[in-house]
Amino acid sequence: MSPQPRARIARDVILAFVRIHVLHHACEGPIFGVEIMSELRRHGYRIGPGTLYPLLHAMKDASVLAVEDAVVDGRARRYYRATKAGARLLRDLRTKLRELLDEVMEPAQRDTSALPSTRPRPPAPE
Repeated sequence: MSPQPRARIARDVILAFVRIHVLHHACEGPIFGVEIMSELRRHGYRIGPGTLYPLLHAMKDASVLAVEDAVVDGRARRYYRATKAGARLLRDLRTKLRELLDEVMEPAQRDTSALPSTRPRPPAPE
């Protein structure tokens, strides 16, 4: 696989993390674009408005986010909050994330070489 498809896969995974992160914060309370970009940046994600706003609109179109427009200090601001469907989705995703995290992080936490495996192990290098 060339670097470009690998980069595409990595980007898709990161954007999935971003969607979950956005949904998490939208479940806690209303969020707006600049605020969530700052929060994502705090966690090491470099997401610009050209990526974030289409992502927010897609989540709205999927009915996991609802939108409310407001005027703050004379400027229009669009707030996003999770819908009931969005909150259910986040609950389901948390279960999946917990399972995945347990499985993926487990080898880093303990030596699994003595445990039986359901998958065949490759032969040890000579």
